[in-house]
Amino acid sequence: MQQTNFLQRLIGQRKAQHRSLWQYLHLDIQLLIGLFFLMAFGLIILLSAANENNMIIYKQLSRFTLGFTILFICAQIPPEKYRVWIPWLYGTGIFLLLLVLVIGHTGKGAQRWLNLGLFRFQPSEFMKIAVPMMVAWYLGEKKLPPNKAVLLTSVGLIIIPALLIVVQPDLGTALMIIISGTSVILFAGISWRLLITLFAIILAVTPILWYFMRDYQRDRVLTFFNPDRDPLGAGYHIIQSKIAIGSGGLFGKGWFNGTQSHLNFLPEHSTDFIFSVLAEEFGFIGVLLLLIIYMFIVIRSLRIAFKAHDSFTRLMAGSLALTFFLSTFVNIGMVSGILPVVGLPLPLISYGGTSIVTVLAGFGILMSIRTHRGIVKG
Repeated sequence: MQQTNFLQRLIGQRKAQHRSLWQYLHLDIQLLIGLFFLMAFGLIILLSAANENNMIIYKQLSRFTLGFTILFICAQIPPEKYRVWIPWLYGTGIFLLLLVLVIGHTGKGAQRWLNLGLFRFQPSEFMKIAVPMMVAWYLGEKKLPPNKAVLLTSVGLIIIPALLIVVQPDLGTALMIIISGTSVILFAGISWRLLITLFAIILAVTPILWYFMRDYQRDRVLTFFNPDRDPLGAGYHIIQSKIAIGSGGLFGKGWFNGTQSHLNFLPEHSTDFIFSVLAEEFGFIGVLLLLIIYMFIVIRSLRIAFKAHDSFTRLMAGSLALTFFLSTFVNIGMVSGILPVVGLPLPLISYGGTSIVTVLAGFGILMSIRTHRGIVKG
């Protein structure tokens, strides 16, 4: 009996030491494991989507390394520091968006990047987390739920960067910023009357927005309702994507055996449409596994938000979690044909640079909220 109690105390001490180590490093082990599984799965898919191009894998690994370095740095910074820095980060983001319009690098018909010599940087990706954090900072200082004046200012903080991104043009990222910023307002609490009024304003503005859209953006919307109207043009991407997803069946065709990507029927198969490669090669089982990993990360992130100590950290954590979820939902909905094609990457799966670093920086902030004093024990 005494030996059993001794072993239980010893195990308890080791568990406490284990927990204190991660607490000391300011890392959330559950979230970290989920991210590692997601990125490992992503590298497996990318290797096939890139036709075994090892250089692409090496570049992706280097971006993961940079992203995790930034994640670790962000996790060490207490939430109180972010409260001070957020307005400056938001202002810097607005300045960079203006700079893009003046000296931005143009690629594929869009002026979205700043060429920094060794690499290109896309400020709009940075604003995906800067905007909801700014709205959380502003609402965190106010009495909740927000009144009309506070709500109007919050909407202004969202609309200004969104308009600068629409001009690039990058309608998909602009819509994501609007949705992520609006999610903070919803987390803050809003009366049904104000919510209905806001929804009515959005409906009223939508027809006006149509006249400011580029021709290719209008084609994407029309193609969403009827992909067969232009099967070899605007509808080609989504038709080939749906063929790839449908042909995967239950277990898929096997790794490296996807025909849509390897025979170049599927455009952008290593970036925006990489989910179609997964569905074709790993089938429904592979898709289900990926969705389980995503949901684990989202649920853990929301748990961190629910246990946050004050309004600011709760709103910030909730907005970061929901932004990650919406980015995933929009990409999968886009390639599956239930949403219009807007050109958004699949988080931590698609080949890319700025997007990976931005997403991991957001998770570093979440870990900071979890491991510093701004969290309720339990």
